[in-house]
Amino acid sequence: MSRPVRILGISAYYHDAAAALVEDGRIVAAAQEERFTRIKGDSAFPHHAISFCLDTAGIHEEELDYVVFYENPLTKFERLLTTYHLTAPRSFTSFVEAFPSWLTEKVWLENEIAREMGLRKRIYFCDHHLSHASSAFFPSPFESAAILTVDGVGEWSTTTWGVGEGNHVELREQIRFPNSWGLLYSAFTHYTGFKINSGEYKLMGLAPYGQPRFADRILDRLLRLGEDGSIVLNQAYFGYSGGLRMTNDRFHALFGGPPREPESRITQREMDLAASVQVVLDEAVLRMARHVRDHTGLDHLVLAGGVALNVVSVGRLASAGVFRELWVQPASGDAGSALGAALWMWHQKLGHPRLPAKPDAMQGAFLGLEIPPASRADDATLEKLGAVWDVLEDAALAQRIAASIAAGKVVAVARGRAEFGPRALGAGPQVNPT
Repeated sequence: MSRPVRILGISAYYHDAAAALVEDGRIVAAAQEERFTRIKGDSAFPHHAISFCLDTAGIHEEELDYVVFYENPLTKFERLLTTYHLTAPRSFTSFVEAFPSWLTEKVWLENEIAREMGLRKRIYFCDHHLSHASSAFFPSPFESAAILTVDGVGEWSTTTWGVGEGNHVELREQIRFPNSWGLLYSAFTHYTGFKINSGEYKLMGLAPYGQPRFADRILDRLLRLGEDGSIVLNQAYFGYSGGLRMTNDRFHALFGGPPREPESRITQREMDLAASVQVVLDEAVLRMARHVRDHTGLDHLVLAGGVALNVVSVGRLASAGVFRELWVQPASGDAGSALGAALWMWHQKLGHPRLPAKPDAMQGAFLGLEIPPASRADDATLEKLGAVWDVLEDAALAQRIAASIAAGKVVAVARGRAEFGPRALGAGPQVNPT
């Protein structure tokens, strides 16, 4: 019997670095680098995540058949050069800050990845939004489905839609940089005092506490919303295109003052801003979905990209009944694109057939590091920290947990494999169907 074909997908260098390993189309392991380094959104080359994936499979780097990166660095470099040229001289400071890393590392990414891994092997590249689309469709339970990916920006694309059929994904339409729903949402994330690429969920969580009193102002001054959900941003109010800031003084004047200082008091203004941009995004997602439904005629929709993590917009879409069924990649952000790149190589590049699995091929997203039952691996660390602990059998543990909850204490239980993706909440209780 021949050994399985092993494909490693990688995302790195921007945010949410991750690795994913696929063997003969089956997902063996996937994890973000931050879960090992404890650096939120860690963008560094994912050495720890790669080692974990290889250890899970019981193999070494030399036994990998393919290594795939989640986007095309040359196309991204083209976009940056074009943007700097069109926005000069305003972009000069940003150009000086960003260019050295591109000339020394990112343009030569194939060599850089091979060096980081100690490999003499060709490195393959999958376009950013194709990686997103592949992560959404290939693990989904559908034989065919419409695909919608929405994020900040990849190479040029910020939103794409297409169709997945069998073992093939085709992207048909796109929205291109600098027009971006993800960047609009990130601009408000920054303006309300949260960190871009990690604080968007805080902005979403803030929205229910506010009133959308700025929604008309957003629609009238900041953008043009198409019937198909497309967006044209008024760049007079933004600083990200060739600059170092998401927003500018004109944006600040439009909404009544400078950005909120991080960790300062949250006021009703921030709550209302969150509610306003959320309402606008909700409407845009609905319009995009209806456009895609009208053009594909398909009953199923799969989603990925950072905006697919906005559960409010996705929930409204689900309630609207535009599609009969939705499936969202649990790791919809760039981390999940490592998995998408690996699956794209197996199915689309190598041409292997795909058999959709029920409920999906993600194994509940439990693809990360495992905490084995009765593990004593952390004893030395606990002793070093001066911790106090007991070792309990399951029955005694259940009683201890119940008593703690009854006493108003906070209890966390970690067992089994860690989830892949930012909404990792752990497995639910195991119920005996009999």
